Amino acid sequence: MTRSELSHYLQTFLQVSSFKDYAPNGLQVEGKAQIHTLVTGVTASQALIDEAIRLNADAILVHHGFFWKSEPEVITGMKQRRIKALLAHDINLFGYHLPLDAHPVLGNNAQLARVLELVNAEVVEEVTQGLLWRGNLDQPMRAADVSQKLSQALNRAPLHIGDPEAQIYSLAWCTGGAQDYIDAAAALGVDAFISGEVSERTYHSAVEQGIHYFAAGHHATERFGIQALGRHLAREFGLEHHFVDIDNPV
Repeated sequence: MTRSELSHYLQTFLQVSSFKDYAPNGLQVEGKAQIHTLVTGVTASQALIDEAIRLNADAILVHHGFFWKSEPEVITGMKQRRIKALLAHDINLFGYHLPLDAHPVLGNNAQLARVLELVNAEVVEEVTQGLLWRGNLDQPMRAADVSQKLSQALNRAPLHIGDPEAQIYSLAWCTGGAQDYIDAAAALGVDAFISGEVSERTYHSAVEQGIHYFAAGHHATERFGIQALGRHLAREFGLEHHFVDIDNPV
């Protein structure tokens, strides 16, 4: 398919125009016009770009791309090296942040529910941009066993705040750096909240509001959406697809 065809398809499929985001969603670095080989990954790091070059990729599709609002606007140092490598090998870079978190089937939150085998998973409509989800375990489970379930599913031991022997049934979750949704989760009356990252203030919010909290890793909770999207594109358009998981303990 062509670069413009892929860009247009993802713009519509992920409903990009519906989101107010912290970085541009869509084509971030322009490469070759024809796309046959697609590499997906969580973050457009140098390691991912190097592997895409090795795989002769025509395009890289990531959740965390470039040009965040909080970063310097100049193209020097690390950013220059990354962009130089993309341009030198004529590789397109596409990045989709919140639209990929929120997609109802292939998004990070939907895919985390699938991986954890949660039931009755649904978007909490009252929360901005539909980024908070809620659902249940198939049966009540000790908090310690929920930690074990997360460890097995995500290949990373979570941080748990709460009594490990307490029973958990209902949960809310938002992948990545969503720790401050804990207050909205507590207002729902669920037993536990899962996000990727944790902050110092999260501990006090969990303890004082009586809600279990699991910090399961930013990278670990956001590996599944980009994989699902890559598989979808490969099926729909006959692309050769490679998911590259660059290890990240955070």
